[in-house]
Amino acid sequence: MYQPAADQAVAPGVFRTKIKDLLYFKHQKFLDDRGYFTNITNLKALEKAIGKRIEIKQINLAYSNNNVVRGLHAEGWNKLTTVLFGQGMSALVDIRPDSPSFKQVEYFLFEPQPADEFHVSLYVPMGVANSIAVIKGPLLYHYAVDTFYDERDPAGDKALSLFDPELNIQWPIEREKMILSRRDADSATLRELLEQRK
Repeated sequence: MYQPAADQAVAPGVFRTKIKDLLYFKHQKFLDDRGYFTNITNLKALEKAIGKRIEIKQINLAYSNNNVVRGLHAEGWNKLTTVLFGQGMSALVDIRPDSPSFKQVEYFLFEPQPADEFHVSLYVPMGVANSIAVIKGPLLYHYAVDTFYDERDPAGDKALSLFDPELNIQWPIEREKMILSRRDADSATLRELLEQRK
């Protein structure tokens, strides 16, 4: 499970992962007797970290119950994801054949608590397949994207099998207990996706 380390820092509160351009953000919380305040999207800090401009076009919310697994999805956009509440695990896979981290899998555990010092987000670049598996729901998943849904290039939308034997992703939920969409239950392996591109 990913844990940010000082030698992975690219800026204050921003950390590299083993997947190229996938970044981990720690947002400082300001706590008092009322609760807390934090900033989960600072475009200036994000642009500095990724080295290019980004324009948020759409903000989405997905509410999920226990044992729901969404993914693995790679869409035709870059996104900033944040688990607002609930407990879940994300597995992310680099499916870009020309990437130095191609086929690498990175795992993240999210269980935000009000008293935590930081809130966490991920910057997920286009071509990295993302997922969320709900360990303890309900879970609220917030993601900001840089393309309108109806203006994205659908050719960039890929659904990767949760059960690809080559990737051998270790899920925190037994397969028989997972609640999946039909698309996710029937999705292709990475080998099959690459064959479709030829």
